[in-house]
Amino acid sequence: MNILVTGGAGFIGSAVVRYLINETKNNVLNVDKLTYAGNLESLRDIENNERYRFSQTDICDRVSLDQLFKDFQPDLVMHLAAESHVDRSITGSKDFIETNIIGTYQLLEAARHYWSQLESTKKNAFRFHHISTDEVYGDLESTEDLFLETTPYSPSSPYSASKASSDHLVRAWHRTYGLPVVITNCSNNYGPYHFPEKLIPLIILNALAGKPLPIYGNGEQIRDWLYVEDHARALYKVVTEAEVGETYNIGGHNEQKNIDVVKSICQLLEELAPNKPEGVHNYLDLITYVKDRPGHDLRYAIDASKIEKDLGWTPVESFETGLKKTVQWYLNNTDWVQRVQSGEYQNWVKTQYDE
Repeated sequence: MNILVTGGAGFIGSAVVRYLINETKNNVLNVDKLTYAGNLESLRDIENNERYRFSQTDICDRVSLDQLFKDFQPDLVMHLAAESHVDRSITGSKDFIETNIIGTYQLLEAARHYWSQLESTKKNAFRFHHISTDEVYGDLESTEDLFLETTPYSPSSPYSASKASSDHLVRAWHRTYGLPVVITNCSNNYGPYHFPEKLIPLIILNALAGKPLPIYGNGEQIRDWLYVEDHARALYKVVTEAEVGETYNIGGHNEQKNIDVVKSICQLLEELAPNKPEGVHNYLDLITYVKDRPGHDLRYAIDASKIEKDLGWTPVESFETGLKKTVQWYLNNTDWVQRVQSGEYQNWVKTQYDE
């Protein structure tokens, strides 16, 4: 098949592209604008594969999208392109509205126009897979509750509100126009090639540099952690096997408090990187509590039983095995880290976390 992946140079998108090239026989067109979080180095191992193509295109550019659909003739679309960092959405929401809402609209229209002209066999097989987040549901008050596919939407941040909007657009294009769509909402991803502003890579790299490990509030916020390569497998299952119109929650069955995540990373670094920066006796000593962010959700947790029941998917990695793989990857790939840590990233971290 021909699979068009948007945002394929991002963290989750690059994992999906690597999976499609390494584990399937499909052809892939990676469509990415290459903003600050898009990094083609994450695809260096497969960039010369004859089944892989890349186009630096903004999904808000309808004319370019129409041409890409015409030239590539995709059987499946996997839409991952998004602005995805909550903190950035608080300080600059405009990009989130443009990419996550307007961009999704333009992609839906390009896909609908292309799909409507397909002959019947290809038309019936076509799928538009929208990849979203559990943050659209808001947060959970009870420690026993879990997000279901039927949980009402209650987004808390400009980021999650923009993703909720895009989810609604996708469902509307299915109901109004018949576009064959599937939607997935995932929990927090982690793993190799993660942009260093997110919690796990930020803590790993700050610790190795002897810098403070910033913890919002008291660190009691709970997240369900999903290893990114497990997520890539799940997404391929959904886009190739799910019934049209279905929604699936994808989680890692790994609820952790943020403070416990940070402590686990410190303990792994004691084992894997015992030669600490000058002046650091114990990585745990670097933990620093900072002012909580506005509207910070307390707990996310996904019930992923539907995708297991319907499609037979379960995560391979536990949080312990996945976190160890992740820490080791960052230790083994310092060149990648140094190149991705641009001046823009450094300046953003300084303004975001400095008191």
